[in-house]
Amino acid sequence: METSLQAIDWAVIAVYFAMMVAVGLYAARRVRQTSDYFLGNRSFNVWLVIGQALGVGTHAEMPVSLAGKVYQSGYAGIWYQWKNLFITPFYWILAPLFRRFRRTTTGEVYEDRYGDWMGAVYTAFALAYFTFNMGAMLKGAGKLVSVASGEAVSANAVVLAMTATFLLYSFVGGLVSAAYTDFVQSLFIIALSFLLIPMGLRETGGFTGIRETLDPGMLSMVTPGDVGVFTIVMLTLNGLIGIVAQPHILASVGTGKDERSCRIGMAYGNFIKRFCTIGWALVGIVVATLLIQRGEVAFADPEDAFGYATRELLFPGGLGLMIACVLAANMSTGSAFMVDSAALFTQNLYRRYFRKDETDRHYLWSGRFAGVAITLLGVCFGLFVGSVLQAFLFTETLAAFMGISMFGAISWRRSNRWGALASLLTSAGVFFWLTYRQYGVLLQWEALNFGISLVVGFLALAAISLLTPPESKQRLDPFYERLNRRSRWDASSGTEVEVSQPGHDLLFVHLFDLGLSRGLRSFYERFRVDINGLLVAALVVVALIALAKGILFLP
Repeated sequence: METSLQAIDWAVIAVYFAMMVAVGLYAARRVRQTSDYFLGNRSFNVWLVIGQALGVGTHAEMPVSLAGKVYQSGYAGIWYQWKNLFITPFYWILAPLFRRFRRTTTGEVYEDRYGDWMGAVYTAFALAYFTFNMGAMLKGAGKLVSVASGEAVSANAVVLAMTATFLLYSFVGGLVSAAYTDFVQSLFIIALSFLLIPMGLRETGGFTGIRETLDPGMLSMVTPGDVGVFTIVMLTLNGLIGIVAQPHILASVGTGKDERSCRIGMAYGNFIKRFCTIGWALVGIVVATLLIQRGEVAFADPEDAFGYATRELLFPGGLGLMIACVLAANMSTGSAFMVDSAALFTQNLYRRYFRKDETDRHYLWSGRFAGVAITLLGVCFGLFVGSVLQAFLFTETLAAFMGISMFGAISWRRSNRWGALASLLTSAGVFFWLTYRQYGVLLQWEALNFGISLVVGFLALAAISLLTPPESKQRLDPFYERLNRRSRWDASSGTEVEVSQPGHDLLFVHLFDLGLSRGLRSFYERFRVDINGLLVAALVVVALIALAKGILFLP
């Protein structure tokens, strides 16, 4: 069944674009200097951090691919997106680190801890990460919108329209505009996740009709055969170790006005995404039921399931709203990537190696133009490269190997630049060698190969760091002093103020100095904010699993 956009659909899409530009430009009034443009003066409230965490971490291809996997493999396919469910509680104890770094980019953190050339290594990785991921993300959304509209618009036209819109407000307002538009777009992402379900349940006869139609195995949450317990553990480690090295996390999480905003924003912004994942999985279940009830032929490509639901279930104007939701999922990420790549180029390359003593205004404008240039490079990559899946996989895997040195930087004072470089080279080298030997290609994620490479990387970090001279005390003391000091944004003075309060030591910073010998009471008092939040978040994980399973028993 072909779908064409009606006048009301075009109107909804036009209103969405106009609203995003208006919100972004309105928020841009606050931007006067680089600290505003790149970090929003680290003064965002908890709702803006939640919006950033949800918006930047959600892409349009996620609901489409998951609905297709569930349609093909059953409800257990939810674990393909829930692979990071078990690391989400750890975001509570990771989030304060990004604020305590007190830096604009993760590249600067590497410079602080390991020196200039290790910062340059990270910067090269991060710019490639932004370019490849932005191209893949934009092209994926373009294809989805084109198909959903009955090819009323081309994929490349969608890419260009999205890019022009988020560049307009991000160029002027930087992270401030990105944060406010991310908050609005996060509401669209939630709508995207559940818009199809009420209409789908009406067509299938509710959950009762689903249970009567599908084989019980299709409704089981037991992981599919290719995602066993070991794979889930490896995916969890991949996400936990890689998240600290992904270049956009510092700006999307560390910009809260205080550590509480950062903690809640990172952990519960991502929990909202995990909640939305239930909606994406239910779309796949609904489509599987509809095809059987209607006696229709199965899809050659399982990922057509989401498009089928869109065509069959949406009302006039609903298609326009769905397209707006898809655009929201990608524009929120695109605007953040644009600003973060601008900060990285300006702070770690331009200011350091080309123009060292310019005014803040000069760096503000150079950052704006650098962000546009890097974004357009990513757009070109997406427009002219047919498949960017392998490049996307490359950057995601490499982030985990880069994260080994970041965890070393945070938790182990003896780690040094030579160990950091060795951990990256050996883990990546072993991974690609094992993969090529097994599959004949360089980029094919496999749990055992990843696990072996991860162990080798951590061993290399430890061995090489111990065999080479340590970093100087002059370099290490300021770094760890910042990680042991809290601060918050004071609205009355418009500045950062130091905060001293017991119970806020960070578990990851003191991983080798937990003080367990002094007793559990002393341990709890020292880390009580980390511990309490971690336990509550663990209960949220249990509640989400119970909800995902229990919802299938509704009438």
